[in-house]
Amino acid sequence: MAQSIQETERKYAAPAADDISWLTELAGVGPVVSLADRGIHELDAVYYDTEDLRLTSGGASLRRRTGGTDEGWHLKLPLSGDSREEVRLPLSEDVPEELGELTLSRTRGAPLRPVVRIRSTRSVRDLLDAQGVAVAELSLDSVRADSRLVPGLHAMWTEMEVELAEGGDPKLLKRIEKVLTKNGIERASSPSKVARALQETTPAPDGETGAGIEPGSAGAYVQAYVERLVRALSDLDPAVRRDRPDAVHKMRTTIRRLRSCLRSYRSVLDREVTDPVRAELKWLAGELALERDHEVLRDRLTAGVKELPGEIVLGPVSARLQAWDAAEQAEARRRTLAALASPRYLELLESLTRLLEDPPLRAKASGRPEKVLAKAIGKEHVRLRRRMDRALALAAGSERDAAIHHARKTAKRVRYATEAARPALGKPAKRLGKRMKNVQQISGDHHDGVVARDLLRHLAIAAHAAGEPGFTWGVLYGEEKATGEARARQLPEAWERARKANLA
Repeated sequence: MAQSIQETERKYAAPAADDISWLTELAGVGPVVSLADRGIHELDAVYYDTEDLRLTSGGASLRRRTGGTDEGWHLKLPLSGDSREEVRLPLSEDVPEELGELTLSRTRGAPLRPVVRIRSTRSVRDLLDAQGVAVAELSLDSVRADSRLVPGLHAMWTEMEVELAEGGDPKLLKRIEKVLTKNGIERASSPSKVARALQETTPAPDGETGAGIEPGSAGAYVQAYVERLVRALSDLDPAVRRDRPDAVHKMRTTIRRLRSCLRSYRSVLDREVTDPVRAELKWLAGELALERDHEVLRDRLTAGVKELPGEIVLGPVSARLQAWDAAEQAEARRRTLAALASPRYLELLESLTRLLEDPPLRAKASGRPEKVLAKAIGKEHVRLRRRMDRALALAAGSERDAAIHHARKTAKRVRYATEAARPALGKPAKRLGKRMKNVQQISGDHHDGVVARDLLRHLAIAAHAAGEPGFTWGVLYGEEKATGEARARQLPEAWERARKANLA
């Protein structure tokens, strides 16, 4: 079974070999009181990637390493800031299937092969606190990289790393860096050994992502937003496969943002290219919906039962909820994993890559963002006004519930459109987005209550058929109905504030 750890580190150019006096200055930095020499380690790693280096360009790396204290296969995935997740498996001859699956969102099914061998002679020092516990590790590496893509090409350099102990305070890295900077030791220009090795031993690939987009144009802002979302989708894939908390929700939300952007900015990106991509994104969101909707319902109803006084909970209510959860969750997980393993998903990833490499720009992409982006947001706002006004004019009932849900989807599109435009339009776009988020949250909670009532009714019917009391299900149904009515009363005021917001 794979082991997962989070590593937080910073890399530096090598200090002058004849001056290590600065090492003594590290004692006294934060909790560090002393340094311990841990000797020399010989590390030998072969890095794997696709022929066109898709893993490296996506900020990830996969290696088979011998030597040191952590021999094995290591897949490194980017996190925020100075942190990365490292997924480890024991040594084997071939790339482990599990790690191959976790790279699919970046490789898009292209075969993995050795691309560079990196050998390091590592001198290690632990930074110890008053109890003698290592709070960080400082290592000095003499590195030799030999290309496996271009035989005979190699590079050599020396670098330094400072890595926090697991669970360490990231502020310690900043304080250590102050000492290093004072002594003329600067941050490394490359984010990783493999990135530097490939840069120095492999010819650069042809072409540039997003080439032809004018800086500061409407197209530049839209394309930057699209690129951020596509990369987020790729980053979330491994977390969804490993069933990490909230990962499915984040991926589904990223898909919705991307679909909305491609729809709202049809004046910037050609819909003949983007509409088929939107259709496939809709398919993927639908495959994830079962698992995410189940999560929402389970958490909502479980919390509802816990909040009830004990004398109101009659019969095996929690047991029935757990049985429903187990049955539905298994099918939802199967459906999610099947979608991510499908050729259709890999083709969608290819389509998104083409969208970044060759954006289908229309004439208005070169226009001023204050005009082009604002007009696109305005069109979505007009559409929302029609739908929300109609929904709020209806009498309470299923027709109004459906209309509010329909308007909510448009409110999300307005909100997401403001996100893409915020770097160009500033505070007005931020204000409008914030008010749309409020409308979305109120109407979203209203819709969740509608779905919850439907499930509660079915659970009550099943309980009745099994001879169990139905009282508790009725109480929960009543509470959901009361909450829904409260949200419906809040919606007109929230909508009025959002209606008056503009981009001026």
